[in-house]
Amino acid sequence: MPVRALRGATTVDDDTAEEVRSRVGELVLALLERNGLGTDDLISLFVTATADLHSFHPATAARACGLGEVAILGAQELVIDGSLPKCVRLLAHVEIDRPRDQLRHVYLHGAVALRPDLAARS
Repeated sequence: MPVRALRGATTVDDDTAEEVRSRVGELVLALLERNGLGTDDLISLFVTATADLHSFHPATAARACGLGEVAILGAQELVIDGSLPKCVRLLAHVEIDRPRDQLRHVYLHGAVALRPDLAARS
């Protein structure tokens, strides 16, 4: 089965552990649901967060979505002037038979501004 990459991002309003858990959980579940995937379809997940998020590790929040057997790597985004603040991004590698143009990337909350073209297709 082919390996494809799915992208997603979200933002948090407040840097609290509860909000990071909630928003990352929402993102992971939306990515799976919109693509008709289960957790067994995930190969790996790369999670990044902007430098202004300190309260809770977004990769830990993703793991809590039933991804205990999925390889997850977390990292900090580059600090670039004008970048979207309080943002968590995901890159998921999945086994899926569909072509790339049928994949549904997920951009939620303020992260819609990153890729409004892809967010509209979701």
